Amino acid sequence: MIATGAVKLNSLEKAQNMKTTEAILTTPSIQSVKTDLLKQGVKYALASFSDMHGISKSKIVPMSHFEQMVGGSELFTGAALDGVPQEINDEEVSARPDLSTATVLPWNKEVAWFASDLHMSAGPFEACSRNILKRVMKQAADMGYKCNLGIETEFFILKDGEDGTAVPTSDSDTLAKPCYDVRSFLDNYKILDEIVEAMNGLGWDVYSFDHEDANGQFETDFEYTDALKMADRFTFFRLMINELVKPHGAFATFMAKPFRNRTGSGAHYNMSLADITTGKNLFETSDDPRGCGISELGYQFIAGILKHASAISAVIAPTVNSYKRLVSKGGMSGFTWAPVFICYGNNNRTNMLRVPLAGGRVECRAADMSCNLYLGAALMFAAGLEGIREKMDPGLPHAENMYKHTQAELDEMKVKHLPRTLGEAIDAFEADSLAKEVFGEDMFNAYVDFKRNEWIDYHNHVSDWELKRYLKFF
Repeated sequence: MIATGAVKLNSLEKAQNMKTTEAILTTPSIQSVKTDLLKQGVKYALASFSDMHGISKSKIVPMSHFEQMVGGSELFTGAALDGVPQEINDEEVSARPDLSTATVLPWNKEVAWFASDLHMSAGPFEACSRNILKRVMKQAADMGYKCNLGIETEFFILKDGEDGTAVPTSDSDTLAKPCYDVRSFLDNYKILDEIVEAMNGLGWDVYSFDHEDANGQFETDFEYTDALKMADRFTFFRLMINELVKPHGAFATFMAKPFRNRTGSGAHYNMSLADITTGKNLFETSDDPRGCGISELGYQFIAGILKHASAISAVIAPTVNSYKRLVSKGGMSGFTWAPVFICYGNNNRTNMLRVPLAGGRVECRAADMSCNLYLGAALMFAAGLEGIREKMDPGLPHAENMYKHTQAELDEMKVKHLPRTLGEAIDAFEADSLAKEVFGEDMFNAYVDFKRNEWIDYHNHVSDWELKRYLKFF
């Protein structure tokens, strides 16, 4: 018997209500968080939000004012930042911390960091990077899905050489093919051990790390989680790595390609959708006639990303330098390992999207470490969800080395290039209606304007290469 005025809920609505109830029950109280932090010796709190670049911004608040901070007491003038689109005369935004993200800094136990959402008096600030991702995750939840994401974090640890150029911290890290080299790892053991200990101390569960394909380059791999939590962790990761290496006289760089003749630093997105009720991975299957080990839902997700790949590129490869990584050749060890074509395949690293050998997830290899993961994940998952809603088909997978195809062969297969420059990528982003829908009008316009100006500024710069080639040429 249903009471008068009640509405019978379908299974999806029940699942969403259950998730909402669980969130309420598991969200820590303000007082419990404050008490716990004070017991750990925390003196200051950071209600951190991200600018357009995914860089952590905050005011520093003494713990005696913690309750006020949680209520949004700290106000910020968006016009002073990149990608917080406001005029000088606009109402300030306030940072509202997500209490479940409380993180005591591993290198300074007196400070706690919180991932935060930006608000205005009328409600959530539409152009906040974190709010943008949360909106897409809400769309997924309404369809019955949970967005899961893992990131392979690649980065360089360098020091300033005697002539001022950046060099690896180890003088012996000079191999032409240094990937997986144990000696280079041991030379950097102390720094890497501190990084991994810090990550595991935060509960991130690192399952492997290694020396990568460029001198001074490393990768850490840790367990996937939901997309919002991964974006929070990625933002904190970049802050943390730089702070941990400083005492060693080093610095970390997340620039996509700091050296012309070496591989760049990717941030491969490993994506899947799970049933919002059971947590079951909906990309897993034992019956895939195309041979990649992924479900029909996964193929539809892939098709959506491929449709919007050029626009997505502007967000996951967001800098001028990003497109110097997205080339087929240019590393001393051979190929760059970076994708250059909009295509997908099985365990084949020459595709933009690949399904790793174990199946059950989709990896995007075009993303690099300079991206704002909130924005990148938002547009990527939104495209995949569109593919599912419209039941798109990505065609047959590519198992061959895509680098070796001629342009005529690519044309015949209707395989297009990823954007070759930031300028091309921004043109594609601006022309894509999904990008505007996901970002919202203010953030969309701010992103286009900022990145187009970045491209024009670079294009107008007269480089050393030009001077050496042309100054006395004619």
